[in-house]
Amino acid sequence: MMEKTQIPPIPMEETLEFLVGLLNTPSPTGDTAAALDYVAAAMKDLPVTCAETRKGGLRITWTSDANDDAYPRALTAHIDTLGAMVRKIKENGRLQLTSLGGFDWHAVEGEGCTVVSSEGLTYRGSILPTKASVHIHGKKAVDLERSEENYEVRLDAKTSDKKGTEELGIQVGDFVYFDPRVELNNGFIRSRHLDDKAGVAAIYGALLALHQAERTPRYDVTVLISNYEEVGHGASSGFPADVEELVAVDMAAAGDGQQSDEFTVGICAKDSGGPYHLGLRRRLEKLAKTHEIPYRTDIYPHYGSDGEAAWRAGLDTKVALIGPGVDASHAYERTHRDSLEASAQLLVAYLMSASE
Repeated sequence: MMEKTQIPPIPMEETLEFLVGLLNTPSPTGDTAAALDYVAAAMKDLPVTCAETRKGGLRITWTSDANDDAYPRALTAHIDTLGAMVRKIKENGRLQLTSLGGFDWHAVEGEGCTVVSSEGLTYRGSILPTKASVHIHGKKAVDLERSEENYEVRLDAKTSDKKGTEELGIQVGDFVYFDPRVELNNGFIRSRHLDDKAGVAAIYGALLALHQAERTPRYDVTVLISNYEEVGHGASSGFPADVEELVAVDMAAAGDGQQSDEFTVGICAKDSGGPYHLGLRRRLEKLAKTHEIPYRTDIYPHYGSDGEAAWRAGLDTKVALIGPGVDASHAYERTHRDSLEASAQLLVAYLMSASE
């Protein structure tokens, strides 16, 4: 029987405040420095050290006060989100985009966005189909295939040709941020990019809970906030070679046919890359039961994680995947504070627990 040690409460107001600020800090894959600076600044009040990896991620280290370095652990969550880059300046002055991360274009149709030039100038705009108006195009607007080449950014600038847009300083390769539209209502958190900023917030909440309770992890822990997960190689580097276990913290995909929901912590048994480490998964399930943390074990058929990236890169360690439940993933997402709290609670229980 697993020993039950009282886990400290999660400071949810601070955790939610952290999450809202992070959601409002753009970080599409390839342009994540501002969001990583935000996380590093929040960590300054904790007994951790922070360092930038060569790849541009953030490595956070908490050395245990227990003087037991025999079983070092790691957590990872990713800061990078979906987004886009300018692929082409069209003859009508509008922008054709190329996607960053895997999403359906209809999921961002009509969304506001910000285009950032190489000189740091910002322009607002809207992501629209090339045949947006039914008054102009009739049924062709309805029947238009929702594919990359049929979308464009309508800039809020006086430009109607390629030259005029180029004179704004916009060029191919500039980043495009999607509006997150963060709202907190009745415990629900609605926003783009909860994948995986909710996971980063769960880690922050867990570390803050330990610090406020004057507790420490049972073993040394490394936290990697990765910056290229959405394109498949985020946590392929950045961990100490002696890490015994890695828990990836990423969203649990909630929806039709899934056990995951927006009120519990999800524990992934298998995703598109195959099963996670059975022993570590079972231990996390036992911890959830012992501490009465609501959880759902699930399988995500169209999903990959930084845990897999670490494995494929050759990291010789046990890997598990947990995280808050997120509805409408890679679209306009939603979770609940209960799920965020349960995720942080399970992380605290894990960090305080003994190895088996």
